[in-house]
Amino acid sequence: MHLLFKIIAVVVIITFVAIQFVQPKKNISGISENHIFKQEQLPENVQEIIKTSCIDCHSNNTVYLWYDKISPVSWLVYKHIIAGKKELNFSEWGKLDKYKKISKLEDIRQELEQNTMPLKQYTALHWEARLSKEKRAVLYAWIDKKGEELLKSSIEK
Repeated sequence: MHLLFKIIAVVVIITFVAIQFVQPKKNISGISENHIFKQEQLPENVQEIIKTSCIDCHSNNTVYLWYDKISPVSWLVYKHIIAGKKELNFSEWGKLDKYKKISKLEDIRQELEQNTMPLKQYTALHWEARLSKEKRAVLYAWIDKKGEELLKSSIEK
C-alpha cells in the first residue's frame, strides 16, 4: 500500500509539471482606438471602477498575476476571459452602434443588480475589484446618463 501511494504521488507530480508546458494564449494587446477609454469621456471614478473590476475579463488586455501562469488555473482564467469578451469587450466599444451600446449598458446594469459581476472567483483573489454599494451607485448613474445620451442622439438624427 505504501508503494502504491508513492507511485501515485510521483505520477501526480509528473503530470502537474508536464501540464505547465501547455499554456493558453495570453490576452495582451494594449488599448486600441476602439477601446471605451478612448471612445468615451468617462468620469475618472467610473474609469477606475471599470479598470479594477471589469477590464481584465472584458477587454483585449488582461493584467496577469503570478498564479494566472500556473496550469490548470491558467486554463480557467483563459476560459473566463473568452466568455467575458464574448458578452462584452470594452476594447471593441467603438465598433458598436448606438443601439448596441444601449443594450450593453442595460446588460451591465442587470449584471450589477443581480450581483453576478464581477465573478466571485475573481473578487476572491482581487479584493480591489469588489463593488461596494457606493461604486455600484456610481456605475448606475453613469449607465443611466450614458444611455439617455445615446438614446437622445439616436432620436435626433
